[in-house]
Amino acid sequence: MDRLLTLEMFVAVASEGGFAAAARKLGSSPPAVTRGIAALEARLGTSLFHRSTRAVALTDAGAAFLEQARRILADLAGAERELRGAEAEPRGQLHLTAPVMFGRLHVLPVVSALMAQYRDLAVRMMLIDRNVRIVEEGIDVAVRIGPLADSSLKSARIGGVHQMLVASPAYLARRGAPTRVADLAGHELIGAMGPRATTEWQLASTRWRLDPRPRLVMNTVDGLLAAAEAGQGIANLLSYQVADALDAGRLIALLRDEQPPVLPVHLLFEPSRAGLPAVRLFIAAMKQRARMKGLV
Repeated sequence: MDRLLTLEMFVAVASEGGFAAAARKLGSSPPAVTRGIAALEARLGTSLFHRSTRAVALTDAGAAFLEQARRILADLAGAERELRGAEAEPRGQLHLTAPVMFGRLHVLPVVSALMAQYRDLAVRMMLIDRNVRIVEEGIDVAVRIGPLADSSLKSARIGGVHQMLVASPAYLARRGAPTRVADLAGHELIGAMGPRATTEWQLASTRWRLDPRPRLVMNTVDGLLAAAEAGQGIANLLSYQVADALDAGRLIALLRDEQPPVLPVHLLFEPSRAGLPAVRLFIAAMKQRARMKGLV
């Protein structure tokens, strides 16, 4: 059986969780998919799935092979798109992911402009405040804020953001503004749940331990902003998240000398997607957006 077809069958079974579902996805039959997986396992000399009457699950060897198989298929798809002349103009679907507020403030305007210019381009955006697995989720480009982990993925830095301590004028009028890190001990601090949850705030000169735990803890950036603007205490947010509130005077930046080093903002993508026109145009547009908005 064709090697490429058996790879496609393997990825489909792993993704869909069964032979029948994989067959439906591929427009094939369950017996054909079963034969394809058997041929692939015979060629590799190992079992890729644990089979039962209720479900199939990847073996350790299958799990290790899955990412390689997906990468091979992605590389081939990218090469085919280039040979078809897809580099001339972006078309098809561009899959993106970004943190929720960054995506709303900076990615969506770029996407809207590209879609207005290129009528054959469609975009799927996953806005979520955690890192998703790019290969497994079929993501073309991911926005990542902070240091990058070592990987085989390519990256393009587009700018950086600061962590900032902020509070409302009403809160500061009531409690006074801290002038040194030690003054935080006498203030109400607003904590975060989720990806930014921490028991410490990293400052330029020290790590400030949130002890006792803040009385108010929020799970979204919008919630943290609203709580800070409502005078509930001091919040630790990123510069792009508080830019509008600072400009409007709803929040005031505190302890500016204690800002920790800049957190880089990168676009992360598979090497096989680097030459795709939609990816190239999106990266270039995001770099321009970052310069225009002063993301250092």
